[in-house]
Amino acid sequence: MSLKHRLIVMNFLEFFVWGAWMMTLASYGFKEKGWGGGEFGLVFSTMGLASLVMPTLFGILADKWKANYVFALLHLLFGATMCVLPFIDTAAAFFWVLLIAMSFYMPTIGLNNAIGFGILKEKGKDPIKYFPPIRVWGTIGFIVAMWLTNWVTKDWGFGYSIKVSFFISAAGAACLSLFTFLAIPNITKIKETIRQKLSWVDKLGLRAFVLFKQKKMALFFAFSLLLGAALQLTNAYGDLFLQDTNVFPEGSTVFNFSTIILSISQMSETLFILVIPFFLSRFGIKKVVIISMLAWFLRFALFGLAENSVLGFGLIVVSCIVYGMAFDFFNISGALFVQQNTDSKIQSSAQGVFMLMTNGVGAVLGNIIAGNVIAKYFTNEAGVLFWNLPAFPNIWFVFAAYALVTAIIFGVFFKYKHNKS
Repeated sequence: MSLKHRLIVMNFLEFFVWGAWMMTLASYGFKEKGWGGGEFGLVFSTMGLASLVMPTLFGILADKWKANYVFALLHLLFGATMCVLPFIDTAAAFFWVLLIAMSFYMPTIGLNNAIGFGILKEKGKDPIKYFPPIRVWGTIGFIVAMWLTNWVTKDWGFGYSIKVSFFISAAGAACLSLFTFLAIPNITKIKETIRQKLSWVDKLGLRAFVLFKQKKMALFFAFSLLLGAALQLTNAYGDLFLQDTNVFPEGSTVFNFSTIILSISQMSETLFILVIPFFLSRFGIKKVVIISMLAWFLRFALFGLAENSVLGFGLIVVSCIVYGMAFDFFNISGALFVQQNTDSKIQSSAQGVFMLMTNGVGAVLGNIIAGNVIAKYFTNEAGVLFWNLPAFPNIWFVFAAYALVTAIIFGVFFKYKHNKS
């Protein structure tokens, strides 16, 4: 197998093990386990909590040891921990076990990129040119896992409990761990170079915090936190919404194929990545981020308007297509903006700060606050709104209002003059 195909397999399985369970976690928690909004919000925040510290710690370990061995061992431990989840009944215990699993998994996302970049550089290939066609197979792996889980857990398929999704993820992680040990080479030369050049302050990402002294960067990171709070909300509650029998009757097309329908969002991501250079060069970072925030507004609002009809199905599909613009225009464009506005010596650390604000602090606060707001203000004990309407449409409208207000505030306070050259 060629080097390119080995990296493709690695990226495919890296995101396959995530897509197998993440999109159906809410349905498992609310429908099969009967947890409340506050409990689930805390459970879903484990990804953000694990992103606060663990990627840095295991990144340092990978620098000192062999990156491919650290990557493989983490997936082995992640898979073993996932096998424990189906046997847990309480939300509190589930939270701690999933947090352990995420502490093993979240560092592998950065290691996956680092290993790919390092191997390509050692072979004399430009990562900017050769890595994106490899990385897109990660998104494909995420989609395939979603389809597989939908088929295995729906009545039209095998009809198993959603808990089987954790075993699917564990099996994928075991395969990836074995494949990495056998087929992925170590990046010794790159590792030694990194070890010589980076101090502990650089490795811990502390030097980049000097960027908060710049008003422009401080504001950008602050809004990254605010928008990061909304990034995972549809991933957290999307599948549960499409299986809400108050909106979509059991046996309807949307109900039966909920996870497959949501996978359109990931398909859309692969397309919008390609147009980012055009939008950035033409409009600049401020307008592109505002476009992203308005796309998040549409993402939530279209879900809120959707109902069990042909028009409602169309709104769901459009919402999934808009997701690609909402997610990519902020994450990819934001990373490019940070790179362009920081010194070359702290670019890696600056990217770590950006990820900390979005996928770390922002995601944790967003999931916990959203879960508690849903539990306190939108549902009674029967899961129905006080206005005697299905809960979800109004919940999506609140999320949409949050995205719209954030976009307006960002447009007013973030000052940036774009130079097309």
